[in-house]
Amino acid sequence: MSDTAATPAPTVWPAFQARDAHAMVEFLTSVLGFRKTAVYAEGDTVVHAQLDWPEGGGVMFGSHKPGGDWTREPGNAGMYVVTDHVDEIYERVRRSDAATVVRPLQDTDYGNHEFTCADPEGNLWSFGTYRGEPAPS
Repeated sequence: MSDTAATPAPTVWPAFQARDAHAMVEFLTSVLGFRKTAVYAEGDTVVHAQLDWPEGGGVMFGSHKPGGDWTREPGNAGMYVVTDHVDEIYERVRRSDAATVVRPLQDTDYGNHEFTCADPEGNLWSFGTYRGEPAPS
């Protein structure tokens, strides 16, 4: 069985809301490197956006809906993204006026090479090489 066939499609999707979801799509694709898979909008309101991570997984989000059934305040989310391209993403973030480095590039005692940044709305994005511990068999 090939690695591709053995890897299931993502079934857990971090989701959040943004005050300016159109600008968030632009930031996540141009600075962080996500790929725009679907954006359903009604004027200035993004009803649903799906951005995929090139190395697997992705995020879903839309415009902030105060008082909605599943409302989350923008700027309170935190995501960890596994990547083999930590240094490249870090340099794009450093060059960007839209991102803020919260924790600079570092190597941890458990073998991760990582950094953390905040997007324009305050959500935290940590990028690292640590893929988690293997699941017990």
